[in-house]
This record gives sequence, structure tokens and C-alpha cells, in this order.
Amino acid sequence: MVGDVVGKPGRRAVRDLLGPLRRELGLHLIVANAENAAGGRGLTPETAAEILQAGADVLTSGNHIWDKKEMVPAMDQEAAILRPLNFAPGVPGRGYLAQGGVLVVNLIGRTFLGNYECPFRAADHLLQTLPDRPPVVLVDFHAEATSEKQAMGWYLAGRVSAVVGTHTHVPTADPRVLPGGTAYVTDVGMVGPRDSVLGDDSSAVIERFLTLMPNRLPVAGGPVLFCSVLIDVDETTGRATAIQRVDRVVD
Repeated sequence: MVGDVVGKPGRRAVRDLLGPLRRELGLHLIVANAENAAGGRGLTPETAAEILQAGADVLTSGNHIWDKKEMVPAMDQEAAILRPLNFAPGVPGRGYLAQGGVLVVNLIGRTFLGNYECPFRAADHLLQTLPDRPPVVLVDFHAEATSEKQAMGWYLAGRVSAVVGTHTHVPTADPRVLPGGTAYVTDVGMVGPRDSVLGDDSSAVIERFLTLMPNRLPVAGGPVLFCSVLIDVDETTGRATAIQRVDRVVD
């Protein structure tokens, strides 16, 4: 699972690393959160295709998926791109798909983020009603509050293979396998400029904090931090056996 890909620097790092990592680690499936891949905010059909062609098998997203209007009609096409399952009924796109023998589910949190449907009940409904789902289930929980993410991990413990947090762009040091065989990490982190504020130019972000005035937040430059986690799952039982951080720096 690859953390939030930020802008062109993030896309370049994905292009350079996914192929070698797939060979080095023997990866079966690569999922990447791509909602910030187009200029640091949102996703376009072109940037989505770039990440998929670089080696990602499924793209997840979150609260920024509608930031680029051209992405709205594209969400109903066949590309392996998800938006959160617990968005309002009737919006474009889908919140889960089965790919390579893995059910990938995208959820979004509500604390500090917005008025979405309950992600806990949405996960319950999907797991209870989806027929013939594969044993391996990966949940990308795109949420702000660490408490909400941890609660989701414990709520789904023993029922899914992994709950991985995205959105904050800051990698956490708590990967573990919860009781019942559910791999968990509070936040995967990002694929974006290391010397930045969440991938954005530090000076611009500091100016906004100092003045409280809206200003443009360009994607920063310099070395790129590539954050991801590697999850080992028994494909027969769907139980995770290990999770570890796989982080790199790309000049």
C-alpha cells in the first residue's frame, strides 16, 4: 500500500520505484492513494493513467477526489479507481472492487473532515451483503483523526486482512497485526517532497498560518519521500501474517 501521491514529484517517484519494488519484494498487488496526484490537489484521468501505467493496480482516494472536475465523469468508467464507499448515495464511481483476488475498499472518516455517511456502518453493510467476496480484504481508511483510524482498525479486527490509514501525509511508526489477523497502520504517509509541509512549499504554508489569508500552495521540490507498507496475507484464510514499513528517499 503506497501513501498519498503528491503532484508531479510523487508521480515521478512512483514511476521510478514501483517496478523495482515489485521485483525486489515479489509484490502481488500494489494499491496507491492518488487523490493528490494532480498538482497536489485532486486527480485527473491523465495522472491516474500515469500511475496505473507505472505499476499500481488500484488507485484509492478521499476528500480531494472531486477537486478536478474532469475526474467526475471518469469515475464511472472501467479504470481501477475508487472513491470512498461512504460518500452520499448516487455520486459517481464505486467504493470497492476486486482485483487480483483482493477486495480493495475505500472509506473516509468524518472527524474533522466532513459530513459523510458512517464509515463503520458502511463497512458492516458491505461485508454482510457482498456475495462471493475473496478472503483477502484491504481497507484504505482516509481519515484525519488518529483515534478514528485506530477505532476502525479494532472495529474491523478479525474481519478484514488490513486497515491502512491515509490522508495526513505523515507516516506513523505503529504497524502491527491486530488480533484475528488484521494488519494495521495509522497512516502510511505520502509520496511527495520530503522538505515540505505535507508536500506543499513550506514558505507558502507558513505565510498562510501567519496571515490567515488564502494563497496558492505549490508542490515543493527537492528529494521525494516514498512511504508505503508491505503486508503479507495468507490468501486462503485472509489473515495477515506481517506488516512492515517500506520507505525510500528519491533524489
